[in-house]
Amino acid sequence: MFVFSLLFWASAAAPAQKLKDSDCLTCHADATMTSSDGHSIAVDQNKSKHSVHGSMFTCVDCHSDVKSIPHDTTPKKITCDQCHADAHEAYAHSIHAQVTIAGKIPASCQDCHGDVHAIVSGDDPKSPVSHANIPATCGRCHGQKFLMESNGETAQPFLSYQSSVHGRAVANGSQKAAVCTDCHGVHQILPASDPKSPISKVAVASTCGKCHTGVASTFTASIHGQAIARGNMLAPTCTDCHGIHSIKSRTDPNSPVAEQNVSRDICARCHEGVRLSQEFGVPSNRVTSYFDSYHGLAAEGGSVVAANCSSCHGVHNILPSSDPRSTINRANLDATCGQCHKGVTQKFTRTPVHLQSGSRSTDIDSVAVRWVRWIYIPLILLVIGVMFLHNAIIWRSKAVARRRMMNPFMTRMTVNQRWQHLVLLSSFIVLVITGFALKFPDTWFAHTLGMGENLRGVIHRVAGVILIAAGIYHVFYLAAAREGRRLLCDIAPRPKDAFDARATMRYYLGLSAVKPKYGRFSYAEKAEYWALVWGTALMGLTGIMIWAKVWVGDLFARWWVDVATAVHFYEAILATLAILVWHFYQVFFDPDVYPMNWAWWDGKMPVDHYRHEHELDHELDAEPDTDAADSGAGTASEK
Repeated sequence: MFVFSLLFWASAAAPAQKLKDSDCLTCHADATMTSSDGHSIAVDQNKSKHSVHGSMFTCVDCHSDVKSIPHDTTPKKITCDQCHADAHEAYAHSIHAQVTIAGKIPASCQDCHGDVHAIVSGDDPKSPVSHANIPATCGRCHGQKFLMESNGETAQPFLSYQSSVHGRAVANGSQKAAVCTDCHGVHQILPASDPKSPISKVAVASTCGKCHTGVASTFTASIHGQAIARGNMLAPTCTDCHGIHSIKSRTDPNSPVAEQNVSRDICARCHEGVRLSQEFGVPSNRVTSYFDSYHGLAAEGGSVVAANCSSCHGVHNILPSSDPRSTINRANLDATCGQCHKGVTQKFTRTPVHLQSGSRSTDIDSVAVRWVRWIYIPLILLVIGVMFLHNAIIWRSKAVARRRMMNPFMTRMTVNQRWQHLVLLSSFIVLVITGFALKFPDTWFAHTLGMGENLRGVIHRVAGVILIAAGIYHVFYLAAAREGRRLLCDIAPRPKDAFDARATMRYYLGLSAVKPKYGRFSYAEKAEYWALVWGTALMGLTGIMIWAKVWVGDLFARWWVDVATAVHFYEAILATLAILVWHFYQVFFDPDVYPMNWAWWDGKMPVDHYRHEHELDHELDAEPDTDAADSGAGTASEK
């Protein structure tokens, strides 16, 4: 008995033996093993054995608070900083950790490296942090639209990367193309606004230089690289020209650095404005003067061999002309221009390419061109003006003489109707010019107006009010005036109009020998009149909605204003083209009325022409030589 007591106390006093993995796996190898909160706590023995930790640690090396089996209390949550202190410290300063502090969904170690019991080396092709798998690993969060939006971000950068030259190369098996971590870092991922970030403005060139070594060193020595080194954040770096996540090959026509895009899409963003000239004394309007040259005009016309900005100034090695290494230095111009113009000499190359039209330009080339401009602009105005006046005098005389030969006349449009037409015509023309001047500010008619936006807007709205008022007056005219009521009756659509349209096309296509007969108004005049009524009402309504956008947006929703704007724009295009194609033919280009249908001016129309066009109008037969049609309606296409 004494011996057994000694053995018992000796065993109690001996230190507890360290648990083995097999002891833990007695329970945790069961795939159905779950914790009280519903999470699986089973361990795949095969994956755990082959993990990067499997050959170095046992379960209790990490779960050090587990002393016995079974354990009465739930083991504490394991943190990787127990071993990976440096990585944890870097992560603590990253944007991911800041997301955690803000209470948003963060990325944890397990999200990137995978199951903690099955982590494999990053060199293993199966590892989620291997080079080929990094985009997919980052994309599990950054490619999810709703997840990113919940954190105040967007999934577009990841989607852009997938279609970029880097993303496509990685997808095709490249082990050298840049992945997310090559640019953003691994654990200490910082926003671009942080000076320590590898994607900050000052660090981008160095980051890109990890792969593009020669290009980065060339750029660093260029005028742009030197400006960034001096702290000039307006100077461009790699991503300003090539893009960020959506980088494409320069041979891709959609790339901003493609030959046909570089001047307008890249260089113009800085060198066309006045900001550089005001801040740093860099000459402005360089891109405009380039596009005025043959090179620019040819490039705009689709030429892929015409010189662009980079053809002369270089790409990454851009230097000021005063630098002996610059491609546009006087000593190097023969070689630069000679790339395209073989055999050039200094007499050719010393001529400035960017000719300036301003009065401050004192070089002989600009002065000579400026004098030519000063001479020719008045000369053009004078010569063409005299030609126009000469032909206008002859045209008027011949037109009046021809019209006098057309007697007798009948009244097609009354004075009231002609005034309605004149107001409609004038307001419509003003609306077209001022409306399209806003939509297309770079067009010739927008520049011809020479007015500010405020004045343009006032004129457009006044013309709109006049057009609406004319429409309202016309409605009352149709209801109250005898001639208005007759107009409404005669111009109302009828089934015969559809048959007339078909018969007219058959006749003029030579498929029928019978010419259709029309009443007071043909199907074409009726169609134009009712299209005018519809268009005026629709343009007036949408115009008022755009004018009162705040009220409409508050009453309905903001998208109502957007829809009204779209309808207003496309209806304006439709109305303008209808006038040019349909109405102008009726008034000017129809051989039967050449040089013009004068009804809109004096209301008169030759009786013979009217009988020929409107045989079924019996009013004219009752009084053939009088103003039988005195109450005629004046549609927008009177004949």
